[in-house]
Amino acid sequence: MSRESGPLGRLITRWLRVPARPKPPAGSPGSVRVFNAARGFYRYRLVQWGLSQLGTIIGIAAGYYFVLGRFQFGPFTIGHSLIQIFELIGLGLFVIQLPFTFMMVDLDYRYRWYMITDRSLRIREGLLTVREQTMTLVNIQNLSIRQGPLQRMLGISDLQVRTAGGGGGDPGGKGGKHDKSANMHLGYFRGVDRAGEIRDVILDCLRGQRDAGLGNPDDPAYPSTALLTVGAPAAEADPLPAAARLLEEARGLRASLEQAVGR
Repeated sequence: MSRESGPLGRLITRWLRVPARPKPPAGSPGSVRVFNAARGFYRYRLVQWGLSQLGTIIGIAAGYYFVLGRFQFGPFTIGHSLIQIFELIGLGLFVIQLPFTFMMVDLDYRYRWYMITDRSLRIREGLLTVREQTMTLVNIQNLSIRQGPLQRMLGISDLQVRTAGGGGGDPGGKGGKHDKSANMHLGYFRGVDRAGEIRDVILDCLRGQRDAGLGNPDDPAYPSTALLTVGAPAAEADPLPAAARLLEEARGLRASLEQAVGR
C-alpha cells in the first residue's frame, strides 16, 4: 500500500511537521531493508479508536442523566436549559473531532518506519511526538515476538528488540528513572505481519558480522546469534574458565617467588 495520504492527511502532517521518510541507519550500501506496519495494524488501531469513541459518547450521555438526576432540575428551568446547552456543546465537539482523530489513526499507521541494514536498525513512530531509535545490531541481546488475542485474529504481532544495558525491568512500568532508561534500550516493530522474517533478517546480519570478523564472538560483550531466540534472553559468559586461568597464573607466580627466595 502507498504511504501517501489524502489532502486532509497532508494538511495534518504539514501542520504537525511530521518528518518524511527517515534516512537509513549506518550500514553497507544496498543492505537497507524497509518494513512497515501491516494492514492488520490499521484495523487493530481502528478497533481501539472505535471503542474509545463509544466510551466517550456513553460518558457524555451518562453525565447528562447523572446531573439531571442529581440536582432535580425541572424540564423548563434555567438549570435544565444550561445543562442542555453544555450537552449540545459536548456533542458538537465530539462530532468535530471524529474526522481528525480518525485521520490520526490512519496517519499513525502510515508514518511508521522500520529499517534494517547489515550493521544497525532504525525505528520511527509517532505523530504528536515523533520517536526515532537507532540501535547497533551487535548490542542486541534479545529478540522476542509478542502477540495478543486480537492481534492473532488480525494476523499481526510485535517484535521486541532489547539491547545491552536495558536491564530486566518491566517496560510497562510507572515512569521512574529506571523505566525511562530501560525504554531507551527497547525497540518495537509494532503491528507487523512478518515478525519472524524480520527477526531472521537481524540474525542473518549478526551472523554476517561475525563471519566477517566484525567483533569477537568469544567476547562476552558480543552476542552469540545462537542465543538470540524468540523470548529467550542472551546467556551470560561462563566465569569458571577465567577463574581457573587466574588461579593457574597465581600458582605459577607463587612458585617463581619461592624459587627466587630459595636462591
